[in-house]
Amino acid sequence: MQIFAVNGSMRAGSTNGALLATARAVAPGVEVYEGLGSLPHFNPDEDREPLPAAVADLRRRLADAGAVLFCTPEYAGALPGSFKNLLDWSVGSGAMDGKPVGWVNVSSSITGAAGAHASLRTVLGYLGTRIVEEACVHVPVTRHEVGADGLIHDEAIRARVAAALAALTSH
Repeated sequence: MQIFAVNGSMRAGSTNGALLATARAVAPGVEVYEGLGSLPHFNPDEDREPLPAAVADLRRRLADAGAVLFCTPEYAGALPGSFKNLLDWSVGSGAMDGKPVGWVNVSSSITGAAGAHASLRTVLGYLGTRIVEEACVHVPVTRHEVGADGLIHDEAIRARVAAALAALTSH
């Protein structure tokens, strides 16, 4: 099953990106989306054909995926604006309706990015997704756990990522 993995961080070398790169390394069929920064600001007046190319590409990839895995940081107690923008562009398409979704939370902060993931749960409800609870996991990752190759080599972390991916594919 093709899993479309979406990084909610635009920071180069983020732990969210490292987690998704590691997911791609441990499981075949994981496609990591790299186009977050190319999406235009959401405008309902522009949510019509012809769509901006970046939006059409995003929607096609979402529609083609068997499941979606998110990995996003928290900014100011909520979802990053650029990531929320991606979700806003997804609303009108129906591409995620009924689609199994999950997320891996890599935050090592004291709050564990709880605000971002509560917001994500709410938005995914509006998108009509099927949240796979076993694929919604908190796996703290610190920068020192990311190797020079951009991957996480800790076997315990890799096992938890593989388990979340397996949960998604079993739905």
